[in-house]
Order: sequence, then structure tokens, then C-alpha cells
Amino acid sequence: MFVLRCSLGRTPVKHLLDCHSSWGSSCIGVHQRMSSSSPHPVAAVCQVTATPDKEANFTACKRLVEAAKEGGASMVFLPEGFDYIGSSREETLNLSERLTGDIISRYTLLAKKLSVWLSLGGFHERGHDWETDRRIYNSHIIINEKGDIVSVYRKSHLFDVELPGRGVSLKESAFTIPGSSLIPPVQTPIGKVGLGICYDLRFPELSLALLRQGAEILTYPSAFTVATGAAHWEVLLRARAIETQCFVLAAAQVGSHHEKRSSYGHALAVDPWGVVMGDCGGENTGMVLLEIDLEKLRDTQRNMPVQQHRRDTSFYYSLGGKD
Repeated sequence: MFVLRCSLGRTPVKHLLDCHSSWGSSCIGVHQRMSSSSPHPVAAVCQVTATPDKEANFTACKRLVEAAKEGGASMVFLPEGFDYIGSSREETLNLSERLTGDIISRYTLLAKKLSVWLSLGGFHERGHDWETDRRIYNSHIIINEKGDIVSVYRKSHLFDVELPGRGVSLKESAFTIPGSSLIPPVQTPIGKVGLGICYDLRFPELSLALLRQGAEILTYPSAFTVATGAAHWEVLLRARAIETQCFVLAAAQVGSHHEKRSSYGHALAVDPWGVVMGDCGGENTGMVLLEIDLEKLRDTQRNMPVQQHRRDTSFYYSLGGKD
């Protein structure tokens, strides 16, 4: 069976996980555990290929989380649609659950069992008026090492895009409710994590708002299309890192989910200087394991004090016109 190591990108990462190219197959294992004497916490940024099969998806994600814990990770990031990616509007809606449903309950038990934090980015959560309108939220859930849900961010920018000639035609708002507000960054073992989801990446106002609230790490779990990913994925993630001087972690979907949809992959980790720390490539499932050194963030912000030089918000709207 073919095995491929995830790409290291331009800057070496300490360790990577080798996985079989088939989504349902088991992970080979972590080459070596992060040193227990390391002063820096470890994050695992995962890349998966979800399908409409929720049980198979959970099994594969569980293996990744277990392998990440074995490799020394204190927090594991899974991408948008980690629970499933449906092949039609009706299938997507029918497979959805509430936060109190089976899937999230299983992840809370997994977090507690392994004593690891989880970022579950892009859960199909049934809306508050599900019985009458059959609409859902796209929800980013943070679970702590005790198995408690400590934060839920509901995606605020919905992907309604048609790109003629590029094979992209999606209308997320047809069945998804936009979130009504941002969520304050969450204090975690790796630092203060600000929450976004996929298309939110294109809106720097969101990342700057999270920065003002003390975010040290921005996370954008995603299922980027192949066309938009090839053109914009890395440059957007690096731009968000550079302008905020934060770490950016972006778990990703990769490959074919079903006959109607494929994702770009390249789960990415970027440091506060905009350097790519790890890249999972565009073909296989797996993860990058990396140490989060917040001193690097503080050095970057001290040496180039962009945030101190930023004018107040009213200055940038001083030209008037429409908001």
C-alpha cells in the first residue's frame, strides 16, 4: 500500500505523521515523540478526506487524534466538515446533529480520555429552529482536556460563489445560518486561539478584531475548493499571519469527498513572520506536529511594532462613503 509523507514546506518542522493515502486506512505512526523536556507546547494540524460516511470519518479522525497525542500534542486541529461532507443539500441536512448529539458527545469523550484539547472546525449544527426551517450552522467547537465544550463560533461569512470556467458553484446560505457575532479568543495550552472558519479567511477585519482581543494564534479550519485553493490559500494564510503577527493554523480537507466535490488540501501552519512552518501537501491525509513558541510572536511584535503604529478604527473610515 502506497505511503506518502506530508510535505515539510520551506521551513523544517520537527515531526510529521505518515498515513496511508486511503482515508479509511490506519496511520503508520509518529516517527518520534516531541521531547517531553521541550519548553513549548505542541499543536497538531490535521488533513483529512471526509465523505458522507460519518462513522468512517469519526474512526479516521480518532486515529489522527490518538496519533497526535502519542506525538506529544496538547491540542489537535481538525478541519471544516470533519464530521462529514454531504453529496447534496438534502443529505447534508439529514446528517446534521445538535451539539448534544452523538458525534460531538463522542469527541468530548475522546478529549477526556486522551486529556487533549480539540478544535473541531466546521461541525454541521442544527439551528435553533430546525423543526420549522431545517437550517444549520457551520460551527467551530473547542473542547478542553476534560471533555467540556468551552467555546462555539458559528461561521459568519458564508461561501456563496460561482466561478464560471473554474468548476466552482456553491451557495452555503441556501441551508446555513450566518453566525451573529465573533467569539473572544480561547485560552488554551498552546496560547490564546482566535476562531474562524474557511471563507472567514478572506476578511482581515475578523482577524484584526480577534487580535485586538488578545489572540496569539488564528485558526481557519477549511475545505477550500481546488480552484480557489491553488490561487489564494497560502497567500491568504500568510497575509493574515503577517498583518496580525500571530501564528496561523489551518487544518484542511483534501482530495475527493464524492463525485461532486474535491478539496485542495495543504493544511498549513504559518509563524508570526509569515514563514510556512508546515504543509501537508495536496494528496494525502495526515498532520503536522509543531511547537508553538510564543516568544517568537513577542519578538516579532517587539521588533516591528505594527500594532502600536495602527491608528484607531475611525481613522480608516475617515474618507466616508458606505461602510
